[in-house]
Amino acid sequence: MAAMEEDFPRGGTQKSSVDKTAKSHEVDNLFQTHEAEVKKKRKTVEQDDGENFKKQKVDAVSLKLNTAAAVEVLHLLNLKVGTLLLGCVREVSELEAVVGLPSGLVGYLPIRNICDSYTKILIDRLESESSLEEVVTLSELLTPGTLVRCVVSSLNSAKEGQISLKLSINPKEVNKCLSAAALKPGMTLSGCVESVEDHGFLVDIGINSTKAFLPKKSTSSKQDLKVGQYVSSLIEEVKNEGRVVRLSLNPQAVNKAVAGTQQGWTLDNLLPGLLIRVHIKRVTPHGLLVEYLSSFSGTVDFLHIDQEKASSYKSGNEVLARVLYIEPSSRAVALSLRSHLLPPGGSVLDNFTSEKIGEVVQGCKMTAVHHHSGALMEMPDGTKAFVHRNRMKESKEEFNPNRLLAQPEHNMRITDYSPMEQIHMASLRKSNVEAMFYRYQDVKVGQIIEGTVISLQKQGMFVRITDHIKGMIPRNHLADVVLTNPEKKFHEGMKVKCRVLSVDAANKRLLMTRKKALIESTLPIIQSYSDARVGRVAHCSIMCVKKFGCIVRFYGDVKGLVPVQELSTEHVTDPEELFFVGQVVKAKVIKCNAENEKLVLSFKAVTEVDVIQTQTTQFDFEIGKTVDVSVRRKVLDGLEVSILPEEILAFLPTVHLSDHVTNCLLLWDALEEGDNISGVVCLTLNKNKRGITLTNKPSLKEYLEDGNIPTGFSELLVGMQMVGWVKNIMPYGVFVDFPHGLFGLAPKAAMCDKFITDTANVFAIGQTVVAKVTNLDEEKNRFLVGLKVSELNLSEEDARARLIQGQKERKAIVEMVTGRGESDLLEQLSAVSVGDKMKMVVEEVKEDGTVTLTSDRLSGATVLASKHHTIGVNTTPGCKLTAVVLHVDPLKSQVLVSLLPTLTRKRKSLSNNSELAATIQLIDKDFAVVSLGDTGHLTIIPTKTELNDIIDLESEKFSIGSCLNVIVKYPSSEELGGLPVVARKGQDQQVKSKSKESAQKHSLGAMVTVEVTKVKPLGVLVLLPSGTTGHIHVSEIEESPVVGSLPTSSLKIGEEVQAKVIGGHTVRRNKFLPITHPNFKLALPELTLLPRKLEDGAMQTVDTLKNYKPGDKVICFPSKYDKQLKCLEVHLKSNIMGTVELLAMISKPGQANNPQKLFKPGQAVLAIVVGNNPSRTGQLSLSLTGMYKPEQGLVAMGMVWKIEPHWGLFVKLPFGNSGLVSLMDLADEYSDNPLEPYKEGQVIRCCIIGEEKGHFNVSLRPSRTFKAKQEKVTDPDIQSISDIKEGQIIRGYVKTVGVSGIFVRLSRSLEGRVQLQNATKYYINKPEVISEHVSQNALVTAKVLSVDTENIHVSLSLLTKDTGKPDILPESLKLPLRLAEDEKKKHNITKRKRLSSESEQQDEKKDGKKAKKNKDSTVTEEHIDKKTAIKEDSDSGVEVFFREADDDEPNKECEKKNPKEPERLQISCGFSWDTTLSSLTPAALDHIYESSEDEAEDQSKPIKKKSRKELQQEQQNAEQQLSKLEAELMDPSVRPDNATAFERLLLSSPDSSFLWLQYMAFHLQATQIEQARAVAERALKTISFREEQEKLNVWVAMLNLENMYGTEESLQKVFERAIQYCEPLPVYQQLANVYAKSDKLKEAETLYKSMVKRFRQEKAVYESYGNFLLRQGQSNAANALLQRALQSLSNKDHVDLITKFARLEFQYGNTGRAKSMFEKVLGTYPKRTDLWSVFIDLMVKHGSQKEVREIFDRVINLSVSVKKIKFFFKRYLEYEKKHGTPESIQAVKQKALEYVETKGAEAAS
Repeated sequence: MAAMEEDFPRGGTQKSSVDKTAKSHEVDNLFQTHEAEVKKKRKTVEQDDGENFKKQKVDAVSLKLNTAAAVEVLHLLNLKVGTLLLGCVREVSELEAVVGLPSGLVGYLPIRNICDSYTKILIDRLESESSLEEVVTLSELLTPGTLVRCVVSSLNSAKEGQISLKLSINPKEVNKCLSAAALKPGMTLSGCVESVEDHGFLVDIGINSTKAFLPKKSTSSKQDLKVGQYVSSLIEEVKNEGRVVRLSLNPQAVNKAVAGTQQGWTLDNLLPGLLIRVHIKRVTPHGLLVEYLSSFSGTVDFLHIDQEKASSYKSGNEVLARVLYIEPSSRAVALSLRSHLLPPGGSVLDNFTSEKIGEVVQGCKMTAVHHHSGALMEMPDGTKAFVHRNRMKESKEEFNPNRLLAQPEHNMRITDYSPMEQIHMASLRKSNVEAMFYRYQDVKVGQIIEGTVISLQKQGMFVRITDHIKGMIPRNHLADVVLTNPEKKFHEGMKVKCRVLSVDAANKRLLMTRKKALIESTLPIIQSYSDARVGRVAHCSIMCVKKFGCIVRFYGDVKGLVPVQELSTEHVTDPEELFFVGQVVKAKVIKCNAENEKLVLSFKAVTEVDVIQTQTTQFDFEIGKTVDVSVRRKVLDGLEVSILPEEILAFLPTVHLSDHVTNCLLLWDALEEGDNISGVVCLTLNKNKRGITLTNKPSLKEYLEDGNIPTGFSELLVGMQMVGWVKNIMPYGVFVDFPHGLFGLAPKAAMCDKFITDTANVFAIGQTVVAKVTNLDEEKNRFLVGLKVSELNLSEEDARARLIQGQKERKAIVEMVTGRGESDLLEQLSAVSVGDKMKMVVEEVKEDGTVTLTSDRLSGATVLASKHHTIGVNTTPGCKLTAVVLHVDPLKSQVLVSLLPTLTRKRKSLSNNSELAATIQLIDKDFAVVSLGDTGHLTIIPTKTELNDIIDLESEKFSIGSCLNVIVKYPSSEELGGLPVVARKGQDQQVKSKSKESAQKHSLGAMVTVEVTKVKPLGVLVLLPSGTTGHIHVSEIEESPVVGSLPTSSLKIGEEVQAKVIGGHTVRRNKFLPITHPNFKLALPELTLLPRKLEDGAMQTVDTLKNYKPGDKVICFPSKYDKQLKCLEVHLKSNIMGTVELLAMISKPGQANNPQKLFKPGQAVLAIVVGNNPSRTGQLSLSLTGMYKPEQGLVAMGMVWKIEPHWGLFVKLPFGNSGLVSLMDLADEYSDNPLEPYKEGQVIRCCIIGEEKGHFNVSLRPSRTFKAKQEKVTDPDIQSISDIKEGQIIRGYVKTVGVSGIFVRLSRSLEGRVQLQNATKYYINKPEVISEHVSQNALVTAKVLSVDTENIHVSLSLLTKDTGKPDILPESLKLPLRLAEDEKKKHNITKRKRLSSESEQQDEKKDGKKAKKNKDSTVTEEHIDKKTAIKEDSDSGVEVFFREADDDEPNKECEKKNPKEPERLQISCGFSWDTTLSSLTPAALDHIYESSEDEAEDQSKPIKKKSRKELQQEQQNAEQQLSKLEAELMDPSVRPDNATAFERLLLSSPDSSFLWLQYMAFHLQATQIEQARAVAERALKTISFREEQEKLNVWVAMLNLENMYGTEESLQKVFERAIQYCEPLPVYQQLANVYAKSDKLKEAETLYKSMVKRFRQEKAVYESYGNFLLRQGQSNAANALLQRALQSLSNKDHVDLITKFARLEFQYGNTGRAKSMFEKVLGTYPKRTDLWSVFIDLMVKHGSQKEVREIFDRVINLSVSVKKIKFFFKRYLEYEKKHGTPESIQAVKQKALEYVETKGAEAAS
């Protein structure tokens, strides 16, 4: 209790009150079970009072300060305002930051919730109406990846039903539970910089009574912190009872600081982000229960357990943990054991986002399910993902995790990435997985999408596309015309159809349009200037209308100009009268300059032909191509449709909707705009009319599927059957259209087997017919066809298929009509079908005998029974009867029924092949309803058994009540809705008679002599003796064809050969039929020329797929290459086809570019059977490479389908297999960027080296793929650790860099580790230094130090002494060297020697033994000392480094500064900035050599004693030299010639940039580039901050220096620093001048463009950019820049800017344009005499005398003051005196006299 009183002091004078308060605090705040309630509950049981009291006592001891019963992840619903959390900054925008929270939650940090001081700055700026550009942006205060302590500030429900989670990092809210007395050294707190002081920063830590000071020396960054910047600090010292604290920002100390009980942490003030030691109390399947700070309980959920150590967690273990969140009300505390949150990490996360967000991943496995939290998933590449329990099901489904766990694989969408758990968040919801749009990147420009109106604002209408995507429709795009009151048309929740105008995924901005003309446009979309090809026609909207034309906008940000002369074919005086802003028009591209983004268009040049050609050129049209379409508009003769997904306009005629004429009209009526029709086929292409014409006739589509149909007149043969449609009906016959533009005439006599007198009523326009070629007129390219059924080979199956197809169409019509309406009537009609029986009541009997009835099932429909169907039935009104349905018409809402007892009686069963008498009950043109005898069954039969049949519906033979003999084929057919399928007996007899006749002609196995009529690659057409056309397949020509030969080429047209009938194939289906097929006699005969079949009289068996086994070698014949499916179609036999995928048909990667050229159609090719093709039933899968299954060691072709930067390549292998190529298996010689040569879809040669986990390991090493060549192997393939020897030099790729060292990949399964001391010679504290300079996958050379074969550990070294390679860290970092023990001793000895030597030299100077008094000898000694030192330390260089550091400490600090980037400045000293480095020589080099020679001579001569006179003379000489030196030092005009002199001058003038620049030039003359950089850095530190111009001069000099001697990167760094410390605009201008003077024109222009964007309101920018452009001769670009400037600048700057550009045009550009610019300005401002004066000066210099005189004559007639006119007269006279004649001079004087007289007369009047 004493300890508790210290933790919770209450105060007070009376002991009882203190105890009472403490006890209340315990119960209310610390214990979750209430003792009073327990006593009350058990008060009635007196005998157990003693035991209960003891039990309660024990329980009270066991209770902890907060209990944790269950382990769950953090749910959004569990969050409350005030919850403290540890989060990671993910994104930073202008007004808010996105923070990732535990368990994948996302919060938003508004800019007002940073801290009070920063909020005050924002408010002050807004109140003072000052520019916010000077305020530090949010992105400068927060960096993505930073871990922050935050608190939930609000939980508001959005309109969409979602919760908006707002956070705050304001220290006053995060640390509000802390007091000044609670602060202890060693605590880690979060805060924000409150103010910047001279020696440090005041930090707001949220405690009003405490001042927290952060010294600058305690910050890890050299740059100053900014007000409002978030910091995580460590308390180093606490003074004055917590009123003053000193902080530190040392990242290592902050991250490693462990919170302990000595710091007084309680549940009241516990903070997230604290590092604490915890004891594991219990291990559960969902996480851990832990204890910490001796008395508190917490949880660690499964997402925050370190998976690598999960198996080692046991009860009682002590581990380090980081506090994740604290819920104050429930005292729930969650912690994390993940390594990225523990030391040395804990402040910044490297991975805070993922590129996989939005991807749909297939084949994922569910590894674990946590019922209250969610599930863990594993992707195919091994990456983990977490699915929240709410996203494991649809919103209204029940949660059933067991069902999900039982599924072997799942498809999921990556929805987010949680940086706190370093795991992907995913969703298993089918709606999310199948969603078309999930991110803004998924929305494409030009796409038509549907959304819901959210709100209507002033700028436009906001629309929700999905829960994550919203867009805006600008007001002028709400309709084709501008709406004045859009709120009357649109309302919230309304569904709208839009088209995407532009997408800005980075800023999540989506612009759309509702203009009908744009939405329905089928013209191509222009979304970039490169899309605007000359001649292309596209829709656009008018942005503005000017006198010179219209400016239009396409998609994206593409704009163009339509000049006034291109607006219309007639003259346009005022474009505003014809056009308005927002109008949608068609424009044709006349001229396009994609580089300069200039587009010129025309309205008048657009024609209908242009539109159609533009539409069709972007579609790969092919006759017979199957497409899906969407109905755009219904016209009288058909449907205008759009081909999906290209949105190409096409036309589908009404007569081509079906084979049945009646169904065509019904389908046209039922279809509406927006309906989709699938399986439509391209028929014709007419570029001058309706473009692409389509067909949906089933018979015609089936005919087009046959690859052997004629494509031209030359391919037609007499006797050939073709499917077509009636084009035109004439008195002498009908014209029939066929595919590929063919059409023939069927004469009147050949139209029908019957005699006809009138052709008008025989066929209908558009009716499908089968025609036989009867005559060819080769001279006129015309042919005749016959339509007689008796002359055609037709199948009974086709008639049955047409019947079923027609009924399916009728059913689809009913579904379309009923599906659109929500009326009960339509639902009732859709539930009724032919043959249904129902109870009805007679309502009325009409005069014609028709009876109307009513029924409860058809309450709103008209039910009729004709007079024929009421015979013998009592039809008194009100009588109840049973009726059977004959026909349902949903369009008319009408039902026809029959009341005949023979139809309403109980139905009898039917049997197959039974013959019955059928009575016609109803005729509907193409179909008839018949009753089958007395069975009570109804069914439907076609009125025409064949397409060409002619039925006279008015004849008695086919009318209601007439009888037909039928045979039951199927008693019940699902395709006919349960009705039986029957065949007319007359038709069956006719078929049999045809079969007998045909059998007499071509009996089974008959030997015939045939004549070759046509030779094709895959077969030969022959003419049989009976006049019938036969076919010989390519496989039936030669017994064993030679591989590579063309068997059909051995036969010639006209040649007669002996053949044998072996089978047949249908004319349209090209389906092989064996001899035994019952319909064979109705098919085209199939023959053979093979000798073994001709000699064998027995019946030949037909080959089937079962005869072919994997591995069998067969001969196949290529047919065609399918580019879409990337496979080759081949024929093996007449009835057996196969496919060869691309990877199984090529042997070289280059062959994949044109695989169709590898084999000729019909060429004999040797193949190996792989198996049955799973994607094409009834076909074989073959291989042409000799391999039919992947095995280890085989070389095969593969295709790259995914590139994984940190792993390797995923490749597709033949036969549906996949493989993985490691980085180590890409080449025999490693390179720096091993994945650079590869791209997705690339075909590669690879070798299979093994199989693992369902995929193959593949190698691309040439030594494996080209074994015969014996390629040189630079980096051997390491198979196991036994291949590595100690001391071996080996290369590999860096995998990771961490605290444990650098891990290097040595092979696909083996890694080596490089400890940090063996990685570099420099001493480093942070591994981040290495990771910044050594990227992942970097190629390194290492030496093997040790090999542990048992644990499979390889220790490596990257040191230069071991590898002979440069150090991995650059010298420019100026890092201290890492010294060995012996090196340290050597360094100390050398240093002592040097110090003793220096002391001896000083003693000798004092004694006068060495009297070197001139400065040259002094300099020489210095050089000798340095040279000697370098020589002594040449073995390692270590002492040199430390000696320089000791001798010149200030220089060391300067050199450590990383030099950045400057501009060029000319100074008056002798150094030229344009001098190259190679031309410079060290200034003091000669002196060194001379001094050395003199010293050698002095040593060689004997010492001679000098006389008194000589000594006096030397003393006088020394005094004279000293006087001369003093005079030079006093003379400021003398330039210093050594560093000491410069330093002396700089002491007196530290703010002189001229002196600093001379000092830099002095170093550059001696090629001392680094010293020059150091001088510049010193200058920037030394020059007073008030001397802005002086500092700017130094920055410019640094820019010049880096431009000449540095790299582009270093120049950019200096430039970025310069714009931070100086006014940005002058720095930009100076750098542009540097680029221009050094002929870096491209860089200069790029910089100018960025200047124009950034400083669009600065006139000087446009002037300098214009000067640059005109100097380069880019007059047009300068003119465009001027126009842009006039739009950006205010009107007051226009005159000066135009004048400036005009003067530049005079100097460098077009004089004519300059004159017109001046004329335009002076026309607007005629009284600006200053402009007139400038104009005159320029014209005197660049114009002719005539032009100058004309200007003078104009200016002296201006209406300005007399004084100004007098000035111009004087100039006029001076000009004439200099350039004119006496006559011209006199003329000027006369004009002046006239002017004076005129003015005098005006004054007098």
